[in-house]
Amino acid sequence: MARPKQLLDWGGRPLLECSIAAVSSWPVDGVVVVLGAYAEDILHRVDFGTALVVINPGWEEGLASSLRVGFDLLSRDARFEAAFIALGDQPQVPPEVPAALLAGAEESGRPAIVPVYRYQRGNPVLVARPLWGQLMSLSGDAGAAATLQAHPAWVHEVRFDHAAPADIDTPDDIPGTPRRP
Repeated sequence: MARPKQLLDWGGRPLLECSIAAVSSWPVDGVVVVLGAYAEDILHRVDFGTALVVINPGWEEGLASSLRVGFDLLSRDARFEAAFIALGDQPQVPPEVPAALLAGAEESGRPAIVPVYRYQRGNPVLVARPLWGQLMSLSGDAGAAATLQAHPAWVHEVRFDHAAPADIDTPDDIPGTPRRP
């Protein structure tokens, strides 16, 4: 896209602002937003509410650098035992998903709780503190998925009957947007 997708119009508000509002409604103690490309523009146009914003200066490296920045910040505060990895372009995570993932963590005792939507792993992922160091060692455009796939003993899956929440990657992904021929 020729512009940051975090600023796409989603019901009259920037997409990222809607995602932050959604995550803020989950059973969480706080929200951390990691910004990279277009950070200055996003900072001026998004209402972050009470979310803490941290800038990833190495964003060009890829997704792993944002995970490092976020987990590094969280690891400095011993109060946090687990964190959701949520995507800024997924404002429509069904409200039952975060609570079900937290219940899955209690039930299983495993350090990674992953939603499975109709046989497909998705987001958000709940990750306990003992895995943060492992995820902070990732590099490039790798997220947590490959690491969790490689270590099935770490993972507890929570299944849902519905499709995964949509990722908004282009203006055409926004409901109600006229499709180009």
